[in-house]
Amino acid sequence: MSAFPARLAARPTAALGRATAASLTPAASLTPAASRTPAAHHRGATAAPGRRAPGTTAAALLIAAAASGISGPSLALPTAARALHVPTASAAWLMTAYGLGLLVGTPLLAGTAGRRDPAALVRAGAVLVALGAAIVLASPSALLPLVAGRAVEAAGAAGLTVAAFRIAARDRSGRSTGLVAIANAAGGTLGLFVGAGAAQLLGWRAALVMPLLALAVLPAVLRPAGHAHQARQAGWAGKTGQAGSPRPRFRDALPLGLLRRPGFRRPALLMLALATVNFALVYGAPRRVAALTGWGPLPTGAAVASVALAGALLSWQLVRLAPALGTARVRVLLAAGSAAAAAAAAFAPWPPVVLLGSALGSLVTAGGQGVLTGSAVGGLAPERQGGALGLFNLAFPAGVAAGPVLAGFADQTVQFLY
Repeated sequence: MSAFPARLAARPTAALGRATAASLTPAASLTPAASRTPAAHHRGATAAPGRRAPGTTAAALLIAAAASGISGPSLALPTAARALHVPTASAAWLMTAYGLGLLVGTPLLAGTAGRRDPAALVRAGAVLVALGAAIVLASPSALLPLVAGRAVEAAGAAGLTVAAFRIAARDRSGRSTGLVAIANAAGGTLGLFVGAGAAQLLGWRAALVMPLLALAVLPAVLRPAGHAHQARQAGWAGKTGQAGSPRPRFRDALPLGLLRRPGFRRPALLMLALATVNFALVYGAPRRVAALTGWGPLPTGAAVASVALAGALLSWQLVRLAPALGTARVRVLLAAGSAAAAAAAAFAPWPPVVLLGSALGSLVTAGGQGVLTGSAVGGLAPERQGGALGLFNLAFPAGVAAGPVLAGFADQTVQFLY
């Protein structure tokens, strides 16, 4: 449910070697800039050291709205299931579809519209968000068109996410990237509460179109997005003596051959497991809390969103301790913490323990990204790190897609949701 706390994204850990702090985020790692060194990445940047890049605040609001679509429908799914005359587990496809849209949309938009400039990426993402929301709002009460609309909406949100990190990347200090990263985490967690409120006030379909909020920020984002492109062009021209910017081929964005490398495959699979459990809790933990307390959607969303956000913010402590603990111990802690979070949410009869499980899942997922990213790219040549980070960070949208399926399976077998 989270990406990175601000301090995590603002400063690379020792384990990351030459990978940049901006590359730690799922979206930024898929942009062409992700494979450059920090000095090259900021050539031509317009932000002075110690000051935020222009447009960072708007980019943070943009990415928060895009991320709210991940968790926004969670507490509205039972109502949606009744309206659609399907089981709640089937309605969970409304969340799974968002993960699939992110999984496809992130590399696709970064490798097509993102090759031109962030403004083009923002426009393409906004069009897809609007189109997906229109499908959701106009569709009859049938699951399949709603799932399709959510997937289109998520593809657009992926483009907005990539663009937000590219705008923030002009800041040499990393503070702008940190602010955008924490907004990503906040949007993903607070979407639970905002989605529940939207469903209560406007109906359950409103919870499915939360990324529409990003359209309100577009005028404030497009101008700095254009400036970011001009700055990159100036930096590239100064380096090569030619106008324009490098245009990496789309097929180079995801070097699938890395999956044959154990040093990459093992941390990537662990990251996928952590993300899947975390997003299963996004789906299941709120209903477990509601069943145990009798609370309505709004107080349930507020409680779960608060503890999940707290867990994401605390994850930077895990990253700070990681070098002293060593890679093997940290991986054991991450796996054990994820298993404990799942067990607490599934079986604990006390609401505070279920909430603790949700916080723990968020903590190990956000912290795991910081630690495992370094393991995944360690030993790779600098020119290969960008593609490796892009492939590694797809574990997050894959977890968004797989998590609700896992929780739905638990609903059928363990019967822990109600």
